[in-house]
This record gives sequence, structure tokens and C-alpha cells, in this order.
Amino acid sequence: MAVRAFEPVDDARGKPKLQPGEAGEGAARLWLPLNALRAFEAVAERLSFTGAAAALHISQSALSRHVGRLEELIGCKLLERRPQGLVLTQAGAALLPVVSKSFDRIEATMETLRRKAGSGPRMLRVHMPPTFMNVSGLSLLREFRLSFPEVAIDLFSSNGIGLPPARGSDIAVVFDRPKLDDVVRDPLWMISQTPACAPEVAERCKGMDLAAFLKSNELLHTRLEGEPFGALWSAYARHFSVDIPPRSGLAFDSEALAVQWALAGNGIVLVDINMFAKEIAEGRLVTPFDATRLSGFGYYLAVHPDDMSDPAIALFRSWVIQRFARVSSSSPAAGTNLRP
Repeated sequence: MAVRAFEPVDDARGKPKLQPGEAGEGAARLWLPLNALRAFEAVAERLSFTGAAAALHISQSALSRHVGRLEELIGCKLLERRPQGLVLTQAGAALLPVVSKSFDRIEATMETLRRKAGSGPRMLRVHMPPTFMNVSGLSLLREFRLSFPEVAIDLFSSNGIGLPPARGSDIAVVFDRPKLDDVVRDPLWMISQTPACAPEVAERCKGMDLAAFLKSNELLHTRLEGEPFGALWSAYARHFSVDIPPRSGLAFDSEALAVQWALAGNGIVLVDINMFAKEIAEGRLVTPFDATRLSGFGYYLAVHPDDMSDPAIALFRSWVIQRFARVSSSSPAAGTNLRP
């Protein structure tokens, strides 16, 4: 089903809204829980919380909360669980066609108005982390715009873990750990890391083991908001039982900047081997040790469920998912080029 919004015809007490010209004209409408009404429609049409949650791309617990709040507002049960399955109550059966028809009317009217509006481009606000944007994102957007020039892009970036600080984006690529919440997250790829450096640094350190290599070179860090200094290097060292100075080296705002510093022959960077496969394949960046680990972080495409029905957001989301399908459907491997 489409995710839609509507303006109701009845208030919470079941009394018809006053029509223009009747007493009380201009009175404020009752606050309406649109998400709850949408959740109720999805469950009532399928008589399944599981199916409705999958259709709306939200968790079953969130869906149950929405329906429960709607029942509290109305003051009666809309759905009942019986041995044979979920059934509509008399109140639920009365409400469902009103909700569905109202959604359909609003959707049809909005579509008519959109077509009449004509030529104005849709502006899509897209967030990307700095490294993703500089290494992959700009090429990705260029390719998207060649295919869909009618969709204008407003691109912005912020450095941190998870969603941008404020909900200023229509859709976002985020750097984050795996998690479950009310945001729809499509995994693009999980990050595998290994120490990397310029060829001259690797040549100078030939014959060293991993511990000696790390201790004899400056460590380059990527700063992560909300995480302690050197968090990625510390986790890597623990995994391979290597001691490293806890606060040594330089910290950068993005992995892309740290890699640029390393390419100039300065220090060692803990590199995402898939993101920087091109530099590794060309020999400009060397990974001297077969010591790669999953970092616990990944890149995800995140969108709020309320926005899933927006045609531009749906188009961008499906296009990006298809673009990275070969990456997200296989385990990360060195040499996998994530660049468009």
C-alpha cells in the first residue's frame, strides 16, 4: 500500500464534522494521529501485524503502539485476537472504509495538483558522511542525475555516527553500527579494515611483524563524534593482541583526509579496504599484512517510514539499493570497488 496522509471526516466521538455554513464554522480540527491511522489501515487490510509491519517498513512493536494509541483516543477496541486469527471489531469495520476512502481521495487530489503544477523540479535533500561523499557519493549522484535530471539534489554532509543531528534530510547515507529502531535502514556494506601506508613506508619496514610495524610508525586516526580518541585503532589492536600507544598519532575529521596524509608517505591509516580498493589496486596504497577485521560499523541508507511514499525518495532509495546490491549481497572482500 502507499503511505498516505488524509484529513478525516469524523472526530474522536463519532460526531460528523460541521460543514461550511453550519454553526461552529472555523472551529479548530481535532488533532489527528495520522501515523496511527495509517498503521491501523495496514493491519486491518491484512489482518496481520507481521504483514503490515513489513509493508510499512517499521517494527511490529512500533506498529502495535500506533494502533493502541488510536484505540485509546477513540475509546474502543478496533482489532481483536481470536484463536482463528486477527479480526476487526464492529468499530474497526466501521472505521476502515472511512480511512481508506479518505486516504484515496487526498492522494488522488494531490496527484492531480502535482500534475497541474507541472515543470518545477523536486528538490531532494540528501545527507552523506564526508568520506562516503568524497570517495563514492559525488560520482553516485552524478550518475543518478544523468538518469533522473528532473530530481534536483541538495547535498550536505556531517561527521558523526548515525543519523544527522537534526532531521534536515529526506534520505541519508549514515555511518553506524547495526541497530533496530523506527528508521528504515538498508545496508550498503560493512566496513573491513586493515593497516595501510604508502609504498615507501612499507619498503622501509619490510621484515617487521605487525606489532613492530604499528609501533614504529605514526598512527593516523579518524575522529568519531561520541567515541574516545583512537577508538578504531584500539579495537583493532585488541583484536590482534597488539599493544599500541593509546593516544599517539594524528586525528582527522574523515578517513578520506587520513588516507590522503598516508598517500604522501606520512604514517599508517586503518583503511576500509572496499572504499579505497582503487588506491590499493593501483599500488598507491599498500596493505603489508593479511590482518583484516570487520570494524563493527557499516554504511546504511536511512529514511523515515513517513517519507517512504514520496516518489522522489522512493526512486532514489531503490536506485541506490540496486546500485550497491552486489556489495550488500556478498561479504566484503579486498579489491571490491564501491565507486560508481
